[in-house]
Amino acid sequence: MPKLIHMYCKAITAVNKALFIAAAALMAIIVPVMMYEVISRYVFHAPTVWGMELAVLLFGPYFLLGGPYLLHLGGHVSLDLFRRRMGPRSGRIIDTFNQLVILIFCSILLYYSTPLALQAMAYRETSFSAWNPPLWPYKFAVPVAVLLLGLQSIAEILRLWMDKSQETAA
Repeated sequence: MPKLIHMYCKAITAVNKALFIAAAALMAIIVPVMMYEVISRYVFHAPTVWGMELAVLLFGPYFLLGGPYLLHLGGHVSLDLFRRRMGPRSGRIIDTFNQLVILIFCSILLYYSTPLALQAMAYRETSFSAWNPPLWPYKFAVPVAVLLLGLQSIAEILRLWMDKSQETAA
């Protein structure tokens, strides 16, 4: 694999791994917030105005920012039953097709989500709840995660066709 391509694949995977770990750490916030909300609601009959909404708002970035590294790990849904029966070249072609479908999906979602995130920031959009937090940081998680997913997909295509160890492993 050429050095520049290797550096790109390694860099984007490292960024996505760091965000994966940071996203996983959000559970350390979400779980106690949900526990506090449940206890205050059902034990003390005094629900919070922010607990459930914070958990929901944090779950979006948790889900989205974990996806790109999960793609690298092969943790997404796949049809391994058919893939195992194919030869190395056919398997790489199918894997490339799958990555191209992901890239098309990412392009469309990035095209539509970026203006919505920018608009939310420009208008200082809030949730209109009693707590009323700003929504733009959460809305920016969508285009950022989709961009990173697309970049990871490109890295996976490059690995499929440039990495010589893939030929012996397949």
